Amino acid sequence: MFTRPYKRKFIGSIAMAVVLAAITPVRPKLIEITVNKYIAAADKTFADKAIEILVWITIFQIGFTVLETLLRFYFSYITSWLGQAVVKDMRVKVFGKVLSLNLRQFDKTPIGTLTTRTIDDIERINDIFSDGLIPIIADLLSILCVLGIMLYTDWQLTLISLIPFPIIIVATYYFKESVNKSFYRVRNAVSSLNAFVQEHITGMYIVQAFAAEKREGEKFDEINREHRDANIKAIFAYSVFFPLVEIVLALSMGLIVYYTGRQALNLGVGQEGKVMSFILYLNLIFRPLRVIADKFNVLQMGMIASERVFKVLDNDDVLPPSPPAAYAPAHVKGKIEFDRVWFGYNEEHPVLKDVSFLVEPGETVAIVGHTGSGKTTIISLLNRLYQINRGQIKVDDVPVDEFDVDTLRKNIGVVLQDVFLFPGSVLDNITLMNPSIPKEKVVEAAKLIGMHEFILQLPGGYDYNVMERGATLSLGQRQLLSFIRALLYNPAILILDEATSSIDTESELLIEKAIDKLIAGRTSIVIAHRLSTIQRADKIIVLDKGEVKEVGSHLELLARGGFYSKLHRMQFERKMQAT
Repeated sequence: MFTRPYKRKFIGSIAMAVVLAAITPVRPKLIEITVNKYIAAADKTFADKAIEILVWITIFQIGFTVLETLLRFYFSYITSWLGQAVVKDMRVKVFGKVLSLNLRQFDKTPIGTLTTRTIDDIERINDIFSDGLIPIIADLLSILCVLGIMLYTDWQLTLISLIPFPIIIVATYYFKESVNKSFYRVRNAVSSLNAFVQEHITGMYIVQAFAAEKREGEKFDEINREHRDANIKAIFAYSVFFPLVEIVLALSMGLIVYYTGRQALNLGVGQEGKVMSFILYLNLIFRPLRVIADKFNVLQMGMIASERVFKVLDNDDVLPPSPPAAYAPAHVKGKIEFDRVWFGYNEEHPVLKDVSFLVEPGETVAIVGHTGSGKTTIISLLNRLYQINRGQIKVDDVPVDEFDVDTLRKNIGVVLQDVFLFPGSVLDNITLMNPSIPKEKVVEAAKLIGMHEFILQLPGGYDYNVMERGATLSLGQRQLLSFIRALLYNPAILILDEATSSIDTESELLIEKAIDKLIAGRTSIVIAHRLSTIQRADKIIVLDKGEVKEVGSHLELLARGGFYSKLHRMQFERKMQAT
């Protein structure tokens, strides 16, 4: 699938492997002929011209060595290039898949695990091409060609030299199995390390605020110890295997010298050239054998990594895509209807139960309830961040499933309690790096919120770097920036999800003034724990444990003396106690 665009390069690398395998035994064979004919003077025919012929043979050997080196360089380059090209395409595909995953996948999957899949595991797939499949094919072809020439030259000597080979075959098998198990443990440990570090760097404030550095450090030490032990086991296998290969090679060479020495004594015929060539042949066989088991492990680890990557690619827990003829109106009026909606992040435990309500265009509706009652979930479903289990959600009498997703979300402006800012300038965070939004519009929105003067006081003004997650700004300032962001996109539907919960009274007054201008002719949904911020809403929806308990205006709900009245009385009493 991913190699199809590079089919010619892939076939070319295989062809290059065949060529390299064919020329591998040439130099040893040429050395054998040279020694037997012109150095040991086995052939007296050319004895007078021996020196001249040796010079030309030497020149040819040098030229042939240079040519072989260039071919091996090109082979190494083309396989590495192919690996990097495939990895680049695969990484883009995987990240695109991650972007389309249902948000529940991020709720239950550690961020570090997805990071490992997208970066580290895909890098292991690159090794399949640069150090795995194609190099293994090249090495095996080279071994077969060398063995073929050895058998053709002297089949008896070849078989004698291969007597210790069963040792290396058994050792290679056990080495491969041992290293494979160790590498599998290493990959799991790396994934755990990535997840742990990602989570703890993100939550470092909590770790330090609760003096948990020592405890969390001990947890990290335990995970890191597993990573170390797995690597040490692999290192031990290497330290045993490579010396064993050298011992087997030495045994084979000893058998060659012994056998050819016996032949020379019995037959009186020089075997110098044959001995030299066979020793070179053995080195050509053992050179790839030293690393072929390691390459098999690289290939296997690449396959394990590819299985993990393809699990992400094959994950079908995504929101249904927009239909081919998706509804994409130029203007959204802002009518919202929830009709008997059921939803749960886990279907066995519903968060919303048979929720129904209607918001007319231009209305301001407040949603109140205890923590965990499902307020924020309603907003996520309206944005199609999750797929409902039952019921229907409509905007302007059209089911949201039939909307073009981009059109729907562009018409819904959201200001959340937990504001996320990207590393970069104030301007980039407000526009979300959209080049089509001019700075003048940003300034206009900032003035409406009352943030323009504050931004100008920052070093660099709108170019001030807010750092990762807005670390250089207060929580209230971050919320105000996100409010500018929502204003800038001029949405038909405005959602304020606990947007003023962490803002001081002065900042809250600034926002309330901006809201008065903003909500005119615009549908607004306000979620807040502080009931004082929603008393002017046209309608208040009271949620409890995922069910709609009451609907009405502030005064109507107070008059009923029900759930809302109880909430209001509790907050009023707490306020009186605080004062």
